[in-house]
Amino acid sequence: MNTINFTTAISDALPFLRRYARALTGSQRSGDAYAAATLEAVLHDRTAIQQASNVRVGLFKTFHKLWNSSGAPIDAEKDGLRAKVQKHLSRLTPHSREALLLNTIEDFSVAAVAEIMEQSEEETRQLIDMARQEMQDAVSGSVMIIEDEAIIAMDLEMFVADMGHRVTGVARTHDDATKLAQADVPDLILADIQLADNSSGIEAVSEILDTHGDRPVIFITAFPERLLTGERPEPAFLISKPYSEEQVRSAISQAMFFKSTETLKA
Repeated sequence: MNTINFTTAISDALPFLRRYARALTGSQRSGDAYAAATLEAVLHDRTAIQQASNVRVGLFKTFHKLWNSSGAPIDAEKDGLRAKVQKHLSRLTPHSREALLLNTIEDFSVAAVAEIMEQSEEETRQLIDMARQEMQDAVSGSVMIIEDEAIIAMDLEMFVADMGHRVTGVARTHDDATKLAQADVPDLILADIQLADNSSGIEAVSEILDTHGDRPVIFITAFPERLLTGERPEPAFLISKPYSEEQVRSAISQAMFFKSTETLKA
């Protein structure tokens, strides 16, 4: 692969590596630090990329080598919220969250996840199954949905309720969202970017967080790369449109998992 094509392929994949790293660590800062280290490693040595089935797999495989060698997915602290996160993570089957995120949020096939994590496909399937159960059992809470399309909102309500969480309500506009949050403050917010009155879901969420305090947010957008530049405060959890039920469930589980130990204002 020539230099121009290599650079383009890496640039195209990098926003999604940021998304994965943020969801894995629970924060923009930590996730982007791992993504930056991965990029440096790839630019220094292309071997992993050249030996992988494709550039995107090679990039994520390089990330995993750094991730596994660090041994500390969240900044290590003896006390405080991050220490609680570490303790919570230690209860999960090792590498199960990674397998689930790669398969559901990043939409890698089981074979590709196995290649990235350097294990068999059977081991990968087992980890994904374990993660689904462990993450769902970890925590539950209340979820506010900000979505202007009725059918999508109904689907999201069904997914949330089926996972055992309580839906506080559905808002279609910025004003609806702030009023709903005032009436019933949620543990987690699931929000579209563009709302019915052409208002911004991001602005609505920012106002809610400013008023009611930090809490995890999952944004839904057709253009996730626009919120994954690393150039400004950005969300830790993103779902791409069109999305699958499994992607929504996985993102909610990840966000709720961190909700119990750390707020995630992006």
